[in-house]
Amino acid sequence: MFINDSSRRGLFGRFVAGLARTRQGLVGQIERLFGSNTPSVEDLETLEELLIAADFGPALAQQLMTPLRDRLGRRDLSSLDQVEAALKQGILTVLNGTAHPPSSENHQTRPKILLFLGINGSGKTTTIGKFANRLINEGGLVVLAGADTFRAAAIEQLQLWGRRVGADVICHQAGADPSAVVFDAVQAACSRGASHLLIDTAGRLHTKRNLMEELKKIQRVVSRQIPDAPHERILVLDGTSGLNALVQARHFHEAVGLTGLILTKLDGTAKGGVVVAIADQLKLPITYVGLGEGVDDLQPFVPETFTDALFARS
Repeated sequence: MFINDSSRRGLFGRFVAGLARTRQGLVGQIERLFGSNTPSVEDLETLEELLIAADFGPALAQQLMTPLRDRLGRRDLSSLDQVEAALKQGILTVLNGTAHPPSSENHQTRPKILLFLGINGSGKTTTIGKFANRLINEGGLVVLAGADTFRAAAIEQLQLWGRRVGADVICHQAGADPSAVVFDAVQAACSRGASHLLIDTAGRLHTKRNLMEELKKIQRVVSRQIPDAPHERILVLDGTSGLNALVQARHFHEAVGLTGLILTKLDGTAKGGVVVAIADQLKLPITYVGLGEGVDDLQPFVPETFTDALFARS
């Protein structure tokens, strides 16, 4: 994903605004903790507690603290700036350590098929609409598939987004077989020469097992028509759900083999550390994040921009 300098500056501003609550909750406390004082052992213990409270998780918090404690032992840690620089480097190392899927721009198959997954309430359908808007603005021809047939509201919401952004929507009546919807959607996307097919899936069935089996079935239906598809399996997570998002990601990854993650509502939480915890635990790339309610508020996730914005001075 290429981002020029002008776009990067605009993206940084969006991240600064979107991470305001996390920055106030974590970095603000770090500044108050250290101030102009030389860090002490007790200060670092408090810092570790702050990281855990921001949903970095105990294991990752300890991992990030290890180089700080080593430097304190060598008397090589004497200021707030050094503490923040070390934390930034540790976070950036984690975020850059995820495996990135093949670039969608270089994919030769048309249409490129993306399967969107996530529990109800994660912002999945809204994210699909925003993602379609990005693709269409870049010149893409997009088809949406309403395979969340267990909720009539999901079908209606997807149709609204289709009209809003200018994407065709393939759907059946509520209660229809999701796989039948997907079969028809693949046929339609191919016949219309679409560049992308975005598939909305159910977020809840009677049991977790039923849900995962249904998602596997959808994958089989897609791959029978286009052997190397779906090309991406993207999990949409609600950033305000904290470390519960990590549990959800594990379940979906085990079932379908995720290729990437999108975190929504990141502007609504003071615990943005979950971004880093998920990257650390699952080694999956976070491709986009939701930083607001607007149609243009789905933004590419750039680790350097995220980290710089998290520690930006107001």
